[in-house]
Formats: sequence, structure tokens, C-alpha cells
Amino acid sequence: MSDKHTVLVTGGAGYVGSVLVPKLLAEGHTVRVLDTYYFGDDVLAAVKGHPNLTEVKADMRDRAVLDRALKGCTAVIHLACISNDPSFELDPSLGKSINYDAFLPLVELAKKHGAKRFVYASSSSVYGIKDEDNVTEELELKPLTDYSKYKAMCEDVLMNAREPGFTVLTLRPATVCGYSPRLRLDLSVNILTNLAYTKREITVFGGEQRRPNLHIQDMTDLYCQSLKWPAEKIDGKIYNAGWQNLKIREIAELVKTEVGDDVRIVTSPTDDLRSYHVSSEKIKRELGWEPRYTVPDAIRELIVAFRAGKIPNSLTDPRYFNIKTMNAYLVGRKAA
Repeated sequence: MSDKHTVLVTGGAGYVGSVLVPKLLAEGHTVRVLDTYYFGDDVLAAVKGHPNLTEVKADMRDRAVLDRALKGCTAVIHLACISNDPSFELDPSLGKSINYDAFLPLVELAKKHGAKRFVYASSSSVYGIKDEDNVTEELELKPLTDYSKYKAMCEDVLMNAREPGFTVLTLRPATVCGYSPRLRLDLSVNILTNLAYTKREITVFGGEQRRPNLHIQDMTDLYCQSLKWPAEKIDGKIYNAGWQNLKIREIAELVKTEVGDDVRIVTSPTDDLRSYHVSSEKIKRELGWEPRYTVPDAIRELIVAFRAGKIPNSLTDPRYFNIKTMNAYLVGRKAA
């Protein structure tokens, strides 16, 4: 089988997708992006007009759209979802319709059209809160929210669809950080860097909670690599994908080191004491995959983007914050 795919990337105009798609094109794949483009039509401007890129601005809940988009595809990288708890909870029925209901026909039609490989972006949130020092793939899933519950349910759907010739891989990423053309400033490292750079003050709620982090370049490199591994190495596998497990307080200190000594760190109490340390030893042991970038790398590239004027109105523009954009979408839908 050729190592070049015709790959459908759902959510390809999102935070991760807008970094991933140019990489896939650079590696010689033919790429179809299926996305609603809620966060702007220009996030793939760097590759617009590329002869191997097709952009489909549509809702993946439309079965006919999925059917057309998947025709001739040999691989699927499924990123599209309502992508955090607060955004999901704005309209749980909308969240379910996108994150779970639409997943069923996506898998079914991918098989119908002869896709050979399906890579699913799940989440490390499926574990819930664990007492174990290291959260490994063998631990029982205890999702605490609808968002993480449907992520876990989709994992089961995909595993049950597995058959010879249809290779399935589930990745459970840590919290992604770093710059993207479709930037999110509602993720821990990115939040703190934004506050430090623009306000010169970081408010840390609690601070002792531990969070797993992964640089967006490593995340997208992993998706690219997932199209290259032999099927027998990854078929039916589930892997955590993360690296630096840091306390929120430690992230704040790293941000201050990079942004400047004048940055104040203010600590405030919180009821949110979720803390977990995700192990990514399995993917390293079985596939030899290791991240190459660090949290300070992500902070530094965000600072470069701020200085270059690439992140205007970073505290107020809704496009940087999933919940604000989703809220605006829902208000507009009701008004219509």
C-alpha cells in the first residue's frame, strides 16, 4: 500500500488542524478538510489554493456531506468536536449531536468508502480523577462530564468497528499548548502566557493541581506519524500522548521566567482540585514516539507571535475562546 493517503481531516480548521493540515500536505498527502469554520475562514491561508487541498465548509452532522467528503479517502483523522467541558455544557444536546451522534455515520461511511485507517482524537479527560501517581491506559475510565463520557463512548464505537483492512488508532492527548493560526487562549499554558504578556499579572487558582501538557508541534507530528506506522503496530491500540506533567503553579513560574521578572503571580483559592499525572510510557515503549518540544518552547513561540502582532485583542476577541465563540453561535441561532 502507498504511504501517501487521501486523508479526511474533520475539524481541520481548528486549533490542532490548522497546524496539522500544512504538515500533511508537505508530506505529500492529499487532504480534505471538513469543518464549519466557526473560528474564521482564513486559518488555512498559508496553504489555500494548494493543488492537493480541498476545503469543505459544512457541518459533519449532515450525512450526505460526510458521504461526499469520504469518497475516495484512504484515511481519516477525526479532530472535530465541541472541545471542552464549558463549551459542551452550553448546549448538551448540540454537543452530543456533534461529539457522539455524528461519529457513528462517520465511522460507518469511512468503512463503506474503503478507508484503510481511522485515527481518533480522544482525550485524557476520559480517566476522570485518579488517585494513582501515574495514569496509564490500563486504568478504568471514569469520565466525569458529558464531554469526556462521549469521548469514551466513541472509543468503544471505533473499537467495535475494527476489522481486517480497517485499522483503528485512538490517541488520548494531554492539554495542547503553543501557537496556531487558529489560536486557543483557553488552555492552561496559553491562558497564563496571554495574561502575563498583556496584563503583566497571572492569577493562579489553587496552583498545586497537576496537568499533563503537550506542544502542538508534537501533537501534529504524532498525527502525521500515525499514517506511517505499519497497520499491525497500531491496529486497535490506545495511547496516551503527553509529556510534561506540571503543577499550575509551576507553569506560571515558567511563564514568568520567559515573559519577564515584572510579571506578578497572584494565587487565589479554588474548588477545582482536579489533578492528574498522565503516563505516556506505553507509546514510547511500543512505538518509540517521544515529544521533542517543551512547555517553555510553547511559551516562547507565543511571545514571538504577540510581539509580531499576530494575536490582536487577545483578552477580548471571542475567536480565541471556545466558549465565547460557541455562545455567540448559539445566540445567533436562537435569533435566527
